Amino acid sequence: MQKSKHLYFWWIAMSLFVINGCSKSAPGNTDNLPALQPSATDSMAGNWKTILLLAPDEFMVPAPVPVQTPEYIAQLSEIKSYQASLSEEERTLVKYWGAGGVLRWNELLRELVAKHNLPPYQNDDGTYPVPNAANPLAYPQFPFSNPPYAARAYAYVAAAQYDALVAAWHFKKMYKRAAPYKNDSSIKSLLPVSSLSSYPSEDAVIAGVAVEMLKLLFPGDQDFVNQKAEEHQRARLISGGNVRSELEAGEALGRMVAQKFVARARGDRAGAAVGNAVLWAKLETDCLARSEIPWYSLEFPKRPPMLPIFGKVKSFLLDSLTCIALRPPPPPATASAKMKEETAEIKTLVDNITREQLRIVHYWADGVGTYTPPGHWNAIAAEDFVERRFSEVRWARNLALLNLALMDASIVCWDTKYFYFNPRPSQLDPSIKTLTGVPNFPAYISGHSTFSGAAARVLGHIVPAKASAYDAMAAEASVSRMYGGIHYRADCETGIVVGRNIGEYAVQRAKTDGADN
Repeated sequence: MQKSKHLYFWWIAMSLFVINGCSKSAPGNTDNLPALQPSATDSMAGNWKTILLLAPDEFMVPAPVPVQTPEYIAQLSEIKSYQASLSEEERTLVKYWGAGGVLRWNELLRELVAKHNLPPYQNDDGTYPVPNAANPLAYPQFPFSNPPYAARAYAYVAAAQYDALVAAWHFKKMYKRAAPYKNDSSIKSLLPVSSLSSYPSEDAVIAGVAVEMLKLLFPGDQDFVNQKAEEHQRARLISGGNVRSELEAGEALGRMVAQKFVARARGDRAGAAVGNAVLWAKLETDCLARSEIPWYSLEFPKRPPMLPIFGKVKSFLLDSLTCIALRPPPPPATASAKMKEETAEIKTLVDNITREQLRIVHYWADGVGTYTPPGHWNAIAAEDFVERRFSEVRWARNLALLNLALMDASIVCWDTKYFYFNPRPSQLDPSIKTLTGVPNFPAYISGHSTFSGAAARVLGHIVPAKASAYDAMAAEASVSRMYGGIHYRADCETGIVVGRNIGEYAVQRAKTDGADN
């Protein structure tokens, strides 16, 4: 068994080598960014429509002490003591976090998703263990951040940061406190100056949300998360952008808002999405009763289906009836001439793959050890948002719109997959040799296509000049699954349509949230 386990992890490592070695540079490479200097402060963002908060002042932030008090003056002295002897490490921290807090935490979240995107190895008896949130460091470590889990994680973090920043902007406008470098000319601003009030600190708000949300989503990584949060706030202090009390007020606000999202997450039914053996058997039985060939795992030993009840998770943009209404018509019957035609098409594509098609397969593979298809679209968005110099609150708003659509796309997609329980091409024709890993869930509809259709629709609204480019990316992501031999044409074409329909709900929200007024 130990030898087999070593072979399993060798296979994982080789899969990562193939994915990383054959793809073009991944998007989102933001190591050497200039400091964020927003093109607009979005001073009225405290009036934007929130997601869970009932009002921006639902959680009160106490008034800051006057800047003439000994307490505030002592806090200015703390900044001056840092700036009197800056180390290279401290300068590096300021530069790194100065690129934008929402951006950096999104990157860190993608890093955590990739770290945990590993399917558990089987037990000696051929069964598979399930990660346990109550014991996250035991094998298999919690979570297994597969695409639905990842989409949900990205959504909760982005949405909570957005609501918390709307609240922060409300209190900034209320208290109107100038930044430390404006109150003491001996303090240097190591980052671009801003006309925004410095109380409460938006950076601390972002970090406070991240700590609370990631405690829930990645409980075994709290030391790492806490370290990054401390670095983030220390960088802000060193930069001269905030005194300590502004950081403390921002962190407290971020944590309070995050708890509202944590409470929602604990009751959104995601914890039951794994299902059980009775349900797994019923899915197959129901499919046979429709005179269809059911999907089955192509792994050995057969692995239980991935999150068969994720379609019941509570969505953000849609109610449960709308989720069902968005479920597309059935795929071609497994015994039909149309299905034979679509299966033969995949066989022809795989057997005659071109170098360019193979590049597309690997670029969009997003499999084991990656930040998943939703994370890939987050990286694409981040790369484009950097160029547009959004304020932190607008960064959060735009990522929230994107990720709410991606989470809801995963819900509708998984509902569809397990409603029809359709087999993969290589199940119907074992001579099809797939060019990427075969996902352990039914084929119809394509997850990549659904995610990509949703993302392209939302990003096209946020950055209209690139709408056609996003559509082209979505089309490429979709067809990559045909080139790889793991999806039929119907899976991909229908997935794109369903994804765009879901993305439209996020666009309608964007049109009414006040940010574009």
